[in-house]
Amino acid sequence: MYIKLFNTNKEIFLLDSVFNIKFNNFLVHQVVKSYQNNKRKGSSCQKSRSEVSGSKKKPWRQKGTGRARSGSIRSPIWRSGGVCFASKPKRYNIKVNKKVYKLAFKMILSKLFREYNNIYILNNFFIEKPKTKLFINYFNFIKLYKCLVIVDKLDKNLLLSSRNLYTFKVCDVLHISIIDLISFRSIIFNLNSIKIIEKRLSNENS
Repeated sequence: MYIKLFNTNKEIFLLDSVFNIKFNNFLVHQVVKSYQNNKRKGSSCQKSRSEVSGSKKKPWRQKGTGRARSGSIRSPIWRSGGVCFASKPKRYNIKVNKKVYKLAFKMILSKLFREYNNIYILNNFFIEKPKTKLFINYFNFIKLYKCLVIVDKLDKNLLLSSRNLYTFKVCDVLHISIIDLISFRSIIFNLNSIKIIEKRLSNENS
């Protein structure tokens, strides 16, 4: 498939094996679900009676004291004792095969390029100084809101000038997440980043 470079008369050819894949809702849903689950820490942790510090000695004899019988100061009914059915860290990870992840990535890219008009490919872009105003002026002609900017190599000026803008996110092509691709309304690529994506996703052994 061919796509036009933004603000030029040039067209570039995109591989159908990467940018023209039939969309599968179930497969993409599984990959997105695994990505979100893998971010969960599951860090809830409490101490059971076997983990609380304290003596295992019986506080007083079983009978004759007039008090309720007690076997340990670690008992859950005692102050600073252990917790009944203590919660422990839980793993929420869902494994997704590498080929499945790559296929889902290609499906999302294909859907974006086929059905949406908010995908822009620029030959290159460069910010002279790390100033937010320069960044806004540079992309102002596109009039975008909530935009993801994908470059082949992160430039310090580009990163510093955009970090105060919560509606923009700049990332390099090797660290794109599926969540970013489906979350942002508009996406800007530079030409080199498209070539890298094609090279990485078209190679079945990578």
